[in-house]
Amino acid sequence: MDDVSTGTLGLALVVLLVTSGFFSLAETAMMAVNRFRLKHRAQRGSRGARVALALLGETDRLLGVILLGNNLINAASATLTTIITVRLFGEGELALALGTVAVTFGILVISEITPKVIGAAHADRIAPVVGFVLRPMLRAATPVVWFVNLFVQGLLRLLFVRPASELGATLTQEELRSLVLEGQYFRGKHRAMLANLLDLEAVTVDDVMTPRNQIHAIDITSEPTRLVTQLTTSYHTRLPVYEDELDNIVGTLHLKQVLNLQHAGGIDREAIASVLRPAYFVPSGTPLLTQLQQFQNDRERLGLVVDEYGELQGLLTLEDIIEEIIGDFTTGAPGPGSSMGREPDGSVVADGMAQLRTLNRKLGTRFPLDGPKTLNGLIVGQLGEIPDAGTVVDIAGQALEILQTQDRAVKVVRLRAPVGRDAGAPLQSRDAQASSDR
Repeated sequence: MDDVSTGTLGLALVVLLVTSGFFSLAETAMMAVNRFRLKHRAQRGSRGARVALALLGETDRLLGVILLGNNLINAASATLTTIITVRLFGEGELALALGTVAVTFGILVISEITPKVIGAAHADRIAPVVGFVLRPMLRAATPVVWFVNLFVQGLLRLLFVRPASELGATLTQEELRSLVLEGQYFRGKHRAMLANLLDLEAVTVDDVMTPRNQIHAIDITSEPTRLVTQLTTSYHTRLPVYEDELDNIVGTLHLKQVLNLQHAGGIDREAIASVLRPAYFVPSGTPLLTQLQQFQNDRERLGLVVDEYGELQGLLTLEDIIEEIIGDFTTGAPGPGSSMGREPDGSVVADGMAQLRTLNRKLGTRFPLDGPKTLNGLIVGQLGEIPDAGTVVDIAGQALEILQTQDRAVKVVRLRAPVGRDAGAPLQSRDAQASSDR
């Protein structure tokens, strides 16, 4: 290289450092690109996205050609730096040391850190572009990359390491939930709905059903006048029908059938029995996601939850499951446990039959859900007895004051301020309607 000027060598060194920076930029962008977004763009017809996806399908070869080019260029840069240093400062040890420091600094700033920061920050835009450059290079360097990969694969086997392509890229349910809650892909209501949907597998019908003592049902043995009163004042469109006692369910009644009965000549036991549909029973402990699929397959909207002994535990509707995903509906009928209102001092007064899941969702409390399902059950289970009015108990970091007990149960509870994580969140008044229409 004696006939090449020092200025030309310096220019060549700059070109090498910039080229090395391109390889660093390409490596970071290809590894950091969002593959889901890349697939979406490829489906929309983006040629660059398709090229990038094809390259990512053979990651070992892609990294092989990038690192091969990068290391060759860095080695050439070090050689040129040595030649330039000797020409300018001689062959002294100090001069060579300064040359080494200079080329290291240049590689770090121009070839490594700066391009990698840019590649990581704009991976989705850069990856489809650099793919067009990397693809012909990969084809040209295939023999060399194949030869190098022979040794790489052998070393990986010795270390009992499997390539990432063999391990797959699936996400667990918990990982997917974290992606939804902490990522930037979903915001607001969409984020909450997706998180609730992912939780359906962990929530059972027992968590959201209407408890047995709150079921609105009609006794088919009642007097016709009482039957008419019950049907005309019902807030629900579907009602369980029993004979003598609630455990003896004989079917379910759709109120639109009642209109036909009225036109046909009156409502009595025989008339109601003629339009009853068979009762649909749901085993206790069934995951909500499974039950949602069962409702869909069987074309049902209402199920009666029974335990292993066949005893009625509660009532579940399709709307109950939908509310777990999208939140409470704004219209509906009043029901036990639905009353909840915030007081001027920041405390919240709730019905003892309020569902713990509803309190956690609306107020941000952290009541445990692996035991009792209602506020009354939680308090009684914690104290081991029916508390007197005025008793205060702290559960899961929330102070609870019992305001009223009746019929061996806690009827009204005050959640003292601060309440949960969202102490300032607005709530409906205690008389607001919150139960869903069946």
